[in-house]
Amino acid sequence: MLRPRKKYTVYDLQKLKGKRCLTHIHVKSPEEAQAAELAGVDLMSCSFDSQEAQLRLPRIIEAAPSSFISVATPHGLASSEEAIRVAFKALEIGASSVYCSASPNIIEKMANEKIPVVGHLGMIPRHVTWTNYRAIGKTKEEALKLYNQMKDLENAGAYAAEIEVVPHQLASFLSSKTSMILMSLGSGQGCDTQFLFSDDILGDYEERIPRHAKAYRDFLSELNSLQDERINAFKEYIKDVENKKFPSPDNLISMDENLLEESIKEIEFMD
Repeated sequence: MLRPRKKYTVYDLQKLKGKRCLTHIHVKSPEEAQAAELAGVDLMSCSFDSQEAQLRLPRIIEAAPSSFISVATPHGLASSEEAIRVAFKALEIGASSVYCSASPNIIEKMANEKIPVVGHLGMIPRHVTWTNYRAIGKTKEEALKLYNQMKDLENAGAYAAEIEVVPHQLASFLSSKTSMILMSLGSGQGCDTQFLFSDDILGDYEERIPRHAKAYRDFLSELNSLQDERINAFKEYIKDVENKKFPSPDNLISMDENLLEESIKEIEFMD
């Protein structure tokens, strides 16, 4: 009998820093979580930023019970108290850690409560009004700013940080200068985890895949084909009903003719 794999802890991840790059996928459904665990993916993340996502988390945890799963808290947390409340709710459900793109001040308050917190460096989608969608850190000024931001997160108590769309040479250097786990999203192979979204891996959306991602399947075509089959099946059903081909004799429930006749006579008498 195979022993179930051990679920990583933050302690485990810190001990693995610099030893190997862990695989890391953001999943959006229990089915994807189960597939990722069965495939042997090291780490997962998922959303926790809407009521729907919060209701889905228990099913994701159940689908991948041996996996380290970090959840993304809502954008725009108004205070450290709110961030702590949301984080504890996620941890109580079964999350292993929480992602938060808030300031180091809020992250520090969360870390003081022993909440495992993941921060964010580089291109932060929730903050793109200040940067636009582009690589961050290609100039000396931005490289120095990234280093200082990394140290701010580290000093605040974050155990990890996503580092998104940063030049791979810089990201690799920064990873060597911090005790945090750096999770590379489009930032090369020199960090501690290689992070991709399931949407990108499975190719299940219409937009152009980002340069830093890779599609290993074409689920969009499969999904479109399934939708075509749904439409065709419904059309065939409509046609059969109109032509009285459905229900056919094989679909009918029959009654003994004598019993039917007796029943009809009695009903008509009662009527």
